[in-house]
Amino acid sequence: MSDEANAPEPNDVPPMLDKHLCFTLYAASRALTGAYRPLLEPLGLTYPQYLVLVALGEQRTVSVKDLVAILQLDYGTVTPLIKRLEVNGLLKRERRADDERVVQVALTEEGVAVHRRLSSVPPAIGDAVGLAPEEIATLQTLVRRLTVNVNRHNAGTTRQRTA
Repeated sequence: MSDEANAPEPNDVPPMLDKHLCFTLYAASRALTGAYRPLLEPLGLTYPQYLVLVALGEQRTVSVKDLVAILQLDYGTVTPLIKRLEVNGLLKRERRADDERVVQVALTEEGVAVHRRLSSVPPAIGDAVGLAPEEIATLQTLVRRLTVNVNRHNAGTTRQRTA
C-alpha cells in the first residue's frame, strides 16, 4: 500500500503540527507531486525529470548553469537528472563552441516529441487540484511571494553569520 493511501486527511493532522506553515506546504507539495506520478510514469519520467523537460521545452537550449537557476535546484541534483535524460535519449549535452567551459543541454527529437505529450499534464493536475483558475493564480502569487521573502530572509541570516 502506498504512503498516500495511508496519509491522514488534512483534518486528522495533530493540532500542533497543523499550525506550522511549513508542514502545510510540505503536505501539499507531497500530495501534488503524487498526483503527477500516474501521469508521468507511462512516459518513463519522474517529477524532477518532467520539470527539466518543461524548462528545456520553453528554452530549447540552455546552459546547465541557467537550468540550475531556472529550476531553483543545485548542481548535485540537476546533473544526475540531465545524465538520466541523456541516457534515455531525451536530451543532449554539448560544450558551447565559443566557450567550452559552458555546457549546454537541449532536447533531442525524441525529447521534443515527449515534451509535446506533456501538454496533457497541466490540465489533469488542474482537475486534481480542484481549485478555480483564479484561486490557483492567487495561490501561486502568494507562494511566490513567500519564496522571495524567505530567500531574502535566509540570505540576510547567512550574511549575519559570516560577518
